[in-house]
Amino acid sequence: MGSTGPPSTASSEPPSGDTLGAWIDAYVSYCRSERGLSPNTVAAYRRDLSLWSAFCADAHVDPAAPAPAELTEFLRRARAGEAPVNAPLAPASVARAAISLRGLYRFLAREGEIPSDPTQRLGVPRRGRPLPKAISVEDVAALVEAPPPTLLGRRDRALLETLYGAGLRISELVGLDVDDVDLDGRWALARGGKGGRDRRVPLGGAAVRALEDYLIRSRPELARRARGASAAGALWLNSRGARLSRQGGWKIIATHARAAGLEGKVSPHVLRHSFATHLLDGGADVRVVQELLGHASLATTQVYTLVTDPHLVEVFRSAHPRATV
Repeated sequence: MGSTGPPSTASSEPPSGDTLGAWIDAYVSYCRSERGLSPNTVAAYRRDLSLWSAFCADAHVDPAAPAPAELTEFLRRARAGEAPVNAPLAPASVARAAISLRGLYRFLAREGEIPSDPTQRLGVPRRGRPLPKAISVEDVAALVEAPPPTLLGRRDRALLETLYGAGLRISELVGLDVDDVDLDGRWALARGGKGGRDRRVPLGGAAVRALEDYLIRSRPELARRARGASAAGALWLNSRGARLSRQGGWKIIATHARAAGLEGKVSPHVLRHSFATHLLDGGADVRVVQELLGHASLATTQVYTLVTDPHLVEVFRSAHPRATV
Protein backbone atom coordinates (compact mmCIF):
# COMPACT_ATOMS: atom_id res chain seq x y z
CA MET A 1 0.00 0.00 0.00
CA GLY A 2 3.00 2.27 -0.15
CA SER A 3 4.51 4.23 2.65
CA THR A 4 1.16 5.30 4.08
CA GLY A 5 -0.28 1.80 4.31
CA PRO A 6 -0.45 -0.43 7.38
CA PRO A 7 2.61 -2.43 8.40
CA SER A 8 3.29 -5.57 6.40
CA THR A 9 2.88 -8.96 8.10
CA ALA A 10 5.30 -10.94 5.97
CA SER A 11 6.85 -12.57 9.06
CA SER A 12 5.59 -15.89 10.43
CA GLU A 13 4.10 -14.17 13.44
CA PRO A 14 0.30 -13.74 13.22
CA PRO A 15 -0.76 -10.10 13.01
CA SER A 16 -1.68 -8.31 16.19
CA GLY A 17 -4.91 -6.52 16.91
CA ASP A 18 -3.06 -3.28 16.19
CA THR A 19 -2.20 -4.56 12.73
CA LEU A 20 -5.80 -5.53 12.02
CA GLY A 21 -6.86 -2.10 13.23
CA ALA A 22 -4.41 -0.49 10.82
CA TRP A 23 -5.75 -2.66 8.00
CA ILE A 24 -9.29 -1.60 8.81
CA ASP A 25 -8.25 2.07 8.91
CA ALA A 26 -6.60 1.73 5.50
CA TYR A 27 -9.62 -0.01 3.98
CA VAL A 28 -12.06 2.54 5.39
CA SER A 29 -9.89 5.35 4.04
CA TYR A 30 -9.88 3.64 0.62
CA CYS A 31 -13.70 3.33 0.67
CA ARG A 32 -14.07 6.98 1.57
CA SER A 33 -11.46 8.61 -0.67
CA GLU A 34 -11.12 6.29 -3.68
CA ARG A 35 -14.49 4.56 -3.90
CA GLY A 36 -16.35 7.71 -2.86
CA LEU A 37 -18.80 5.84 -0.62
CA SER A 38 -21.20 7.85 1.51
CA PRO A 39 -20.25 8.69 5.12
CA ASN A 40 -23.06 6.47 6.40
CA THR A 41 -21.84 3.47 4.39
CA VAL A 42 -18.23 4.01 5.46
CA ALA A 43 -19.31 4.26 9.10
CA ALA A 44 -21.34 1.04 8.78
CA TYR A 45 -18.34 -0.82 7.30
CA ARG A 46 -16.16 0.37 10.16
CA ARG A 47 -18.71 -0.84 12.73
CA ASP A 48 -18.89 -4.25 11.07
CA LEU A 49 -15.12 -4.61 10.93
CA SER A 50 -14.71 -3.44 14.53
CA LEU A 51 -16.98 -6.33 15.53
CA TRP A 52 -14.84 -8.66 13.43
CA SER A 53 -11.70 -7.38 15.21
CA ALA A 54 -13.33 -8.02 18.59
CA PHE A 55 -14.37 -11.51 17.46
CA CYS A 56 -10.83 -12.32 16.32
CA ALA A 57 -9.46 -11.33 19.71
CA ASP A 58 -12.17 -13.21 21.60
CA ALA A 59 -11.96 -16.42 19.55
CA HIS A 60 -8.16 -16.28 19.00
CA VAL A 61 -8.57 -16.06 15.25
CA ASP A 62 -5.62 -15.17 13.00
CA PRO A 63 -7.11 -12.23 11.07
CA ALA A 64 -4.61 -12.71 8.22
CA ALA A 65 -5.85 -16.21 7.47
CA PRO A 66 -9.25 -16.91 9.05
CA ALA A 67 -10.70 -20.34 8.33
CA PRO A 68 -14.06 -20.60 6.54
CA ALA A 69 -15.60 -21.98 9.73
CA GLU A 70 -14.36 -18.94 11.68
CA LEU A 71 -15.87 -16.54 9.18
CA THR A 72 -19.24 -18.28 9.27
CA GLU A 73 -19.10 -18.47 13.07
CA PHE A 74 -18.70 -14.69 13.20
CA LEU A 75 -21.80 -14.24 11.04
CA ARG A 76 -23.70 -16.78 13.15
CA ARG A 77 -22.88 -14.84 16.30
CA ALA A 78 -23.98 -11.65 14.60
CA ARG A 79 -27.36 -13.21 13.77
CA ALA A 80 -27.73 -14.59 17.29
CA GLY A 81 -26.49 -11.52 19.12
CA GLU A 82 -23.72 -13.44 20.88
CA ALA A 83 -20.45 -11.80 21.99
CA PRO A 84 -18.96 -9.59 20.74
CA VAL A 85 -22.29 -8.54 19.19
CA ASN A 86 -24.52 -7.20 21.94
CA ALA A 87 -27.86 -7.70 20.18
CA PRO A 88 -29.02 -9.82 17.22
CA LEU A 89 -28.41 -8.09 13.91
CA ALA A 90 -31.14 -7.88 11.29
CA PRO A 91 -30.67 -10.06 8.19
CA ALA A 92 -29.74 -7.01 6.14
CA SER A 93 -27.08 -6.03 8.70
CA VAL A 94 -25.63 -9.56 8.73
CA ALA A 95 -25.47 -9.48 4.92
CA ARG A 96 -23.69 -6.12 5.08
CA ALA A 97 -21.19 -7.53 7.61
CA ALA A 98 -20.34 -10.29 5.12
CA ILE A 99 -19.88 -7.66 2.40
CA SER A 100 -17.63 -5.66 4.73
CA LEU A 101 -15.45 -8.71 5.36
CA ARG A 102 -15.20 -9.56 1.68
CA GLY A 103 -14.32 -5.98 0.82
CA LEU A 104 -11.59 -5.82 3.47
CA TYR A 105 -9.90 -9.06 2.46
CA ARG A 106 -10.10 -8.41 -1.27
CA PHE A 107 -8.44 -5.07 -0.58
CA LEU A 108 -5.69 -6.65 1.55
CA ALA A 109 -4.98 -9.37 -1.02
CA ARG A 110 -4.83 -6.84 -3.84
CA GLU A 111 -2.43 -4.66 -1.85
CA GLY A 112 -0.18 -7.64 -1.05
CA GLU A 113 -0.76 -7.54 2.69
CA ILE A 114 -1.96 -11.16 2.72
CA PRO A 115 -1.15 -13.95 0.23
CA SER A 116 -4.75 -14.72 -0.73
CA ASP A 117 -8.34 -13.70 -0.03
CA PRO A 118 -9.82 -16.04 2.62
CA THR A 119 -13.37 -14.83 1.91
CA GLN A 120 -13.51 -16.03 -1.72
CA ARG A 121 -16.04 -18.73 -0.83
CA LEU A 122 -17.89 -16.70 1.79
CA GLY A 123 -21.47 -16.31 0.70
CA VAL A 124 -23.58 -13.26 1.51
CA PRO A 125 -26.60 -14.32 3.60
CA ARG A 126 -29.91 -13.69 1.93
CA ARG A 127 -31.45 -10.55 3.35
CA GLY A 128 -35.08 -11.32 2.81
CA ARG A 129 -37.41 -8.70 1.43
CA PRO A 130 -39.94 -7.51 3.98
CA LEU A 131 -42.86 -5.65 2.50
CA PRO A 132 -42.87 -1.92 3.23
CA LYS A 133 -45.28 -0.87 5.93
CA ALA A 134 -47.92 1.66 4.98
CA ILE A 135 -50.73 3.28 6.90
CA SER A 136 -54.09 4.06 5.35
CA VAL A 137 -55.07 7.37 3.78
CA GLU A 138 -57.44 7.87 6.72
CA ASP A 139 -54.62 7.32 9.20
CA VAL A 140 -52.45 9.83 7.35
CA ALA A 141 -55.26 12.38 7.61
CA ALA A 142 -55.58 11.73 11.35
CA LEU A 143 -51.83 12.16 11.79
CA VAL A 144 -51.43 15.45 9.90
CA GLU A 145 -54.50 16.91 11.61
CA ALA A 146 -53.26 16.02 15.10
CA PRO A 147 -51.03 19.09 15.71
CA PRO A 148 -52.92 21.99 17.35
CA PRO A 149 -52.92 25.50 15.78
CA THR A 150 -50.12 26.76 18.03
CA LEU A 151 -46.65 28.16 17.34
CA LEU A 152 -45.05 24.71 17.20
CA GLY A 153 -48.20 22.94 16.08
CA ARG A 154 -48.23 24.86 12.80
CA ARG A 155 -44.61 23.84 12.24
CA ASP A 156 -45.42 20.22 13.01
CA ARG A 157 -48.38 20.09 10.64
CA ALA A 158 -46.30 21.61 7.83
CA LEU A 159 -43.52 19.12 8.54
CA LEU A 160 -45.88 16.12 8.46
CA GLU A 161 -47.65 17.34 5.31
CA THR A 162 -44.30 17.85 3.57
CA LEU A 163 -42.80 14.54 4.69
CA TYR A 164 -45.77 12.52 3.47
CA GLY A 165 -46.75 14.78 0.59
CA ALA A 166 -43.30 14.67 -1.05
CA GLY A 167 -42.15 11.20 0.03
CA LEU A 168 -38.95 12.56 1.56
CA ARG A 169 -36.37 10.79 3.65
CA ILE A 170 -36.05 12.30 7.14
CA SER A 171 -32.51 13.51 6.33
CA GLU A 172 -33.80 15.25 3.20
CA LEU A 173 -36.63 16.84 5.16
CA VAL A 174 -34.55 18.33 7.99
CA GLY A 175 -31.91 19.42 5.47
CA LEU A 176 -34.32 21.71 3.65
CA ASP A 177 -33.56 25.42 3.57
CA VAL A 178 -36.18 28.10 3.01
CA ASP A 179 -34.69 28.75 -0.43
CA ASP A 180 -35.17 25.08 -1.35
CA VAL A 181 -38.95 25.52 -1.34
CA ASP A 182 -40.90 27.28 -4.09
CA LEU A 183 -44.50 27.62 -2.94
CA ASP A 184 -45.60 29.42 -6.10
CA GLY A 185 -44.18 26.69 -8.31
CA ARG A 186 -45.22 24.03 -5.76
CA TRP A 187 -41.93 22.14 -5.57
CA ALA A 188 -39.04 21.54 -3.19
CA LEU A 189 -35.41 20.65 -3.74
CA ALA A 190 -34.47 17.50 -1.84
CA ARG A 191 -30.73 17.54 -1.30
CA GLY A 192 -28.27 14.80 -0.47
CA GLY A 193 -30.31 11.70 -1.25
CA LYS A 194 -28.62 8.31 -1.52
CA GLY A 195 -25.59 8.60 -3.73
CA GLY A 196 -25.58 12.36 -3.14
CA ARG A 197 -28.28 12.92 -5.75
CA ASP A 198 -30.47 16.04 -5.50
CA ARG A 199 -33.96 16.06 -7.00
CA ARG A 200 -36.94 18.35 -7.33
CA VAL A 201 -40.16 17.02 -5.84
CA PRO A 202 -43.67 18.41 -6.31
CA LEU A 203 -45.67 19.71 -3.36
CA GLY A 204 -49.41 19.18 -3.14
CA GLY A 205 -51.95 21.75 -2.08
CA ALA A 206 -52.17 20.53 1.52
CA ALA A 207 -48.39 20.81 2.00
CA VAL A 208 -48.27 24.24 0.34
CA ARG A 209 -51.04 25.63 2.57
CA ALA A 210 -49.46 24.23 5.72
CA LEU A 211 -46.03 25.59 4.74
CA GLU A 212 -47.47 29.05 4.05
CA ASP A 213 -49.15 29.06 7.46
CA TYR A 214 -45.93 28.01 9.18
CA LEU A 215 -43.70 30.44 7.29
CA ILE A 216 -45.98 33.41 7.95
CA ARG A 217 -47.20 32.72 11.49
CA SER A 218 -44.60 30.55 13.25
CA ARG A 219 -41.15 30.54 11.70
CA PRO A 220 -40.45 34.29 12.16
CA GLU A 221 -41.03 33.97 15.92
CA LEU A 222 -38.88 30.83 16.13
CA ALA A 223 -36.12 32.55 14.13
CA ARG A 224 -36.09 35.43 16.62
CA ARG A 225 -35.14 32.98 19.34
CA ALA A 226 -31.93 31.93 17.56
CA ARG A 227 -28.70 32.91 19.30
CA GLY A 228 -26.57 32.68 16.17
CA ALA A 229 -26.91 32.84 12.43
CA SER A 230 -26.10 29.14 11.82
CA ALA A 231 -29.77 28.25 11.30
CA ALA A 232 -30.68 31.44 9.45
CA GLY A 233 -31.57 29.61 6.23
CA ALA A 234 -33.04 26.44 7.73
CA LEU A 235 -36.66 25.73 6.91
CA TRP A 236 -37.44 23.79 10.08
CA LEU A 237 -36.52 25.42 13.38
CA ASN A 238 -36.78 23.99 16.86
CA SER A 239 -38.17 25.85 19.86
CA ARG A 240 -34.79 27.59 20.39
CA GLY A 241 -34.53 28.78 16.80
CA ALA A 242 -31.87 26.25 15.75
CA ARG A 243 -32.16 23.89 12.80
CA LEU A 244 -34.35 20.92 13.65
CA SER A 245 -32.36 17.69 13.96
CA ARG A 246 -33.25 14.22 12.71
CA GLN A 247 -34.00 13.23 16.29
CA GLY A 248 -36.26 16.25 16.63
CA GLY A 249 -38.13 15.24 13.49
CA TRP A 250 -38.60 11.71 14.83
CA LYS A 251 -39.91 13.09 18.14
CA ILE A 252 -42.47 15.28 16.37
CA ILE A 253 -43.77 12.30 14.40
CA ALA A 254 -43.94 10.08 17.48
CA THR A 255 -45.76 12.75 19.50
CA HIS A 256 -48.52 13.26 16.96
CA ALA A 257 -48.76 9.56 16.10
CA ARG A 258 -49.56 8.97 19.76
CA ALA A 259 -52.17 11.73 19.71
CA ALA A 260 -53.76 10.21 16.58
CA GLY A 261 -53.94 6.72 18.10
CA LEU A 262 -51.13 5.45 15.85
CA GLU A 263 -48.41 4.91 18.44
CA GLY A 264 -45.80 2.46 17.21
CA LYS A 265 -47.22 2.45 13.68
CA VAL A 266 -45.64 5.57 12.19
CA SER A 267 -42.06 6.55 11.42
CA PRO A 268 -40.48 8.75 8.74
CA HIS A 269 -39.94 5.71 6.55
CA VAL A 270 -43.49 4.46 7.07
CA LEU A 271 -44.74 7.79 5.75
CA ARG A 272 -42.42 7.46 2.76
CA HIS A 273 -43.73 3.93 2.14
CA SER A 274 -47.28 5.23 2.45
CA PHE A 275 -46.57 8.00 -0.08
CA ALA A 276 -45.37 5.43 -2.64
CA THR A 277 -48.11 2.90 -1.93
CA HIS A 278 -50.91 5.45 -2.15
CA LEU A 279 -49.54 6.79 -5.45
CA LEU A 280 -49.50 3.31 -6.95
CA ASP A 281 -52.98 2.61 -5.58
CA GLY A 282 -54.09 5.77 -7.35
CA GLY A 283 -52.75 4.54 -10.69
CA ALA A 284 -49.30 6.21 -10.81
CA ASP A 285 -46.71 4.57 -13.05
CA VAL A 286 -43.98 2.80 -11.09
CA ARG A 287 -41.27 4.71 -13.00
CA VAL A 288 -42.80 8.02 -11.94
CA VAL A 289 -42.78 6.84 -8.34
CA GLN A 290 -39.15 5.81 -8.78
CA GLU A 291 -38.22 9.34 -9.79
CA LEU A 292 -40.23 10.91 -6.98
CA LEU A 293 -38.56 8.69 -4.38
CA GLY A 294 -35.09 9.21 -5.82
CA HIS A 295 -34.43 5.49 -6.28
CA ALA A 296 -31.48 4.71 -8.55
CA SER A 297 -32.90 1.28 -9.38
CA LEU A 298 -36.42 0.47 -10.52
CA ALA A 299 -36.17 -2.83 -8.63
CA THR A 300 -36.07 -0.89 -5.36
CA THR A 301 -39.35 0.80 -6.21
CA GLN A 302 -41.06 -2.32 -7.53
CA VAL A 303 -41.27 -3.80 -4.03
CA TYR A 304 -44.09 -1.31 -3.40
CA THR A 305 -46.16 -3.00 -6.10
CA LEU A 306 -46.33 -6.06 -3.84
CA VAL A 307 -48.16 -3.95 -1.26
CA THR A 308 -50.78 -2.87 -3.78
CA ASP A 309 -51.58 -6.37 -5.04
CA PRO A 310 -54.74 -6.76 -2.87
CA HIS A 311 -56.01 -3.45 -4.23
CA LEU A 312 -55.34 -4.58 -7.79
CA VAL A 313 -57.23 -7.82 -7.20
CA GLU A 314 -60.17 -5.89 -5.78
CA VAL A 315 -60.24 -3.57 -8.81
CA PHE A 316 -59.96 -6.52 -11.18
CA ARG A 317 -62.84 -8.37 -9.57
CA SER A 318 -65.08 -5.33 -9.64
CA ALA A 319 -64.18 -4.17 -13.16
CA HIS A 320 -63.46 -7.20 -15.34
CA PRO A 321 -66.59 -8.62 -17.02
CA ARG A 322 -65.44 -12.23 -16.61
CA ALA A 323 -63.93 -11.98 -13.11
CA THR A 324 -66.95 -13.27 -11.19
CA VAL A 325 -68.63 -15.47 -13.81
